Amino acid sequence: MDDVTPITSGSTGVEGELSGRVALVTGAGSGIGRACALALAEAGAEVHAADRDPRTVREVAESIGGKAHVVDLAALESVTRLPNEVDILVNNAGFQHVALITDFPAERFEAMQRVMVTAPFLLMQRCLPHMYARGWGRVVNLSSVHGLRASASKAGYVAAKHALEGLSKVAAIEGAPHGVTSNCINPGYVRTPLVDRQLDDLAAAGSTRDEVLAEVLLHRTPLKRLVEPEEVAAAVVWLCRPVARSVTGSSVTIDGGWTAT
Repeated sequence: MDDVTPITSGSTGVEGELSGRVALVTGAGSGIGRACALALAEAGAEVHAADRDPRTVREVAESIGGKAHVVDLAALESVTRLPNEVDILVNNAGFQHVALITDFPAERFEAMQRVMVTAPFLLMQRCLPHMYARGWGRVVNLSSVHGLRASASKAGYVAAKHALEGLSKVAAIEGAPHGVTSNCINPGYVRTPLVDRQLDDLAAAGSTRDEVLAEVLLHRTPLKRLVEPEEVAAAVVWLCRPVARSVTGSSVTIDGGWTAT
């Protein structure tokens, strides 16, 4: 039912370990999604890269010999244009909006739930039957430290990531008898275009980017540096390896110690 590859001590390489597996990564055009697509391909998986930006997603797919899918997950019918015969589903697509609850546009809040909660749910509905039939599957949901903690002015993002955490746990329980695991990865602030835009927006008020990084973004983080996308991608690949076959229903923090404070 589950993979039965012997786990040998001292084996750390992943090249070729995912040969024969098919992966789907959403939000694969840049940042964490791009790093995940590259890492999974390097580990041997055939990768379907999905993103709403046609230029970047096609560049990523071409660089790894994968297939590009241009979709906007805010339009839920686009989910039906993505492949369902996949062994590894990486729900990564998302976006941020910063505003107090009293000023938060309701349509923006709802769109965030569509992209970061409903679309992953629909993709699970489409992909899990194939995983169940094969007796092996990996669902990896890119949550956030904000799936475990809250910050002011991020109602839409925090609500979506908390919901994704619950959805991931249900998928873990239901998938266990079929050899399918489901986990969340919870990064702190990652060096991505999304975080770069936040730095620029906050610095526009008169501070430097370095001041904003230290005093706003990283003030709760003991390790005073951004997480690199490749660090997150390495955790995604690890969750797909035989050594992680007993890890399910978990939230894997890569947050520089934020949640330890």
